[in-house]
Amino acid sequence: MVVRSCNARLQSTPAQKPSAAHTVARTNESSLKLHSRFLLAHAHVIQRQSPHMSVKKHWWKDASIYELYIDKFAGTIANLTTRLDYFEKLGINALHLLPHYPSPMVDGGYDVMDYLNVRPELGTLDDFDALIVAAHEKGIKIIVDFVLNHVSEHHPWFIEARSSRHNSKRDYFLWSESGREYAHETNSFPHIKPSNWIRNEPTGDYYFATFYSEQPDLNWRNEEVVEAMLAHMDFWADRGVDGFRLDATSHLIKYETKSQDLAATHAILKRLRKHLDTKYGGSIVLLAEAHRQVEEIKTFFGNGDECHLAYNFPMAEALFDSLMRRDTKPMELMLERSRDIPHSCAWAYFLRNHDEISFSTVAEEDRAALLHFLDPKRQYLFRHKRDTAVRLGSIFEKEPERIFDALELLYSLPGAIIMYYGDEIGMRNLPPEDGVLDSRAYVRGDFDWDEAERAVQDPSSLWNRISKHVHYSKASPLTRLILKKPN
Repeated sequence: MVVRSCNARLQSTPAQKPSAAHTVARTNESSLKLHSRFLLAHAHVIQRQSPHMSVKKHWWKDASIYELYIDKFAGTIANLTTRLDYFEKLGINALHLLPHYPSPMVDGGYDVMDYLNVRPELGTLDDFDALIVAAHEKGIKIIVDFVLNHVSEHHPWFIEARSSRHNSKRDYFLWSESGREYAHETNSFPHIKPSNWIRNEPTGDYYFATFYSEQPDLNWRNEEVVEAMLAHMDFWADRGVDGFRLDATSHLIKYETKSQDLAATHAILKRLRKHLDTKYGGSIVLLAEAHRQVEEIKTFFGNGDECHLAYNFPMAEALFDSLMRRDTKPMELMLERSRDIPHSCAWAYFLRNHDEISFSTVAEEDRAALLHFLDPKRQYLFRHKRDTAVRLGSIFEKEPERIFDALELLYSLPGAIIMYYGDEIGMRNLPPEDGVLDSRAYVRGDFDWDEAERAVQDPSSLWNRISKHVHYSKASPLTRLILKKPN
C-alpha cells in the first residue's frame, strides 16, 4: 500500500487539554501579519541591535552554551532577562532555549501548537524581544529549539487535516490505509505506543507519529510544508535569534529505505542553510540532533553547507565510559574518530541534557555496565529499560567531587560545549514516582536558586571551580598561557 501523499517527550504533571480558544491559538496568516507590523515598528532597533550585522566569524565553533527551560530556570521570559548576569559570571556566551512555543505540553513543549508565538505562561513576544536585546548587549547569543519533524495534534494544520480526507491541509502529514508502511522507521517510544501509525477515527485511517501519538509527523515532501517552515524560521531570525537547534533532524523524510530518507533529508538541510545564509549573511547557526555513529553524524555538516554544529552523541557515551573506567582512552579514541569535519563546522559536546542517556551506538556488551554505573538502583530507566534519564548530581550522589571531574573532561574538548542547567550546582533528579512512563521528567526539575546563590558566594564551590574552566575554555591562546602561569 502506497502512503497517500501528493508528493509520493512527559511532564511530571499530567498534560492539560487546551480550551477551544487555546487550541486554535492564532493562525499562521494572522501571526505573519503581526510579524510584518513588528518589523516595521522595530526596524531601527533590528538594524542597530541585530547580531547578524557584525559578529565574530564562526562564533559557534568555541561557544559555551547553556541549555535551559525558561519556566524551570526562571519562571518567565522577563525573569530570565533579569538573570543574564548569572551567565556572564559563569562564562556562558550562548543560551539554548528549550521549546518556548504554545503547547499542550504532552512532550515538554516539543508538541508545538503555534510556531509564531510564546507560551502565555512564559510571557509575550515583547518579553522575548527584550530578552534578545538584553542578551546581545551582554554578548550572549540565543539559540531556540525548532521542532521540524512534527507538530501537536492541536496545531491548526492537523486539526484541519484529520477532519476530512479532502481537506487542503491533508497532505501536510503522512497517511495510510493499512498502517504498515515505513517499517524501518524508528519508534522512539515503544514502551508508550506499539506502532508509529496512529488510528484517526474521523477519517478511518492512520497518521504517522515517530514520537508521542499526539505528535503527528510533518510531510517534508510537500513543498507547502517546506515553505511554511522556512517562514517560521524567518519569523524568529528577524527577531534576532542567533541559531536553531533542529530537533530530530534525522527523522525528517520518510521513504521505504533509510538511504532514501537520508539523501532527501540532506537536501532539505542544504535548502534551509542556503535560505538562512542568503537572507541573514551566514551568521545564524543550525545545530543538528542526529543520534548515530560519529561517521554518520559527520554527514549532517555536508561540505560545510548543512549544519554548523552537530551533537556528538558517541562522545557523550565515551565520556561516561571514561568516567566509569577512570581511564581517558575511550574519550581519546572517540576524539580521533571525530576528526575531519569542515573547517567552518564544529562538534557540540555535552554530557547531559533534557533527554535520556541513550546507548544507541554502544556495543551491547558495554551497555549493561554503563547502565549500572549511571543508574545502579535502576530508578530512572527508559525505553524498555535499555536507557536511563539521570542528572550528573544523581550519578555521582555518593562522590560529588566527580561532578567536577566529569565537567572538567567535557570542557577539555575542542568545540562548542553545552552545559545542562543545574549541572554547575550538582542538581539531582526529582524523586521517582509510580506510574511515570517517561522518566525524562525526572531531569527537568526547577532550578535551585538558593543553592546557586550560595555557591556563587563560595570560592571553593563546584560552581566557582567550573566557572574557571568555562572561562578558560573560550579564552584566546595568549589568555590561556596567562591563566596557566602561577600567581
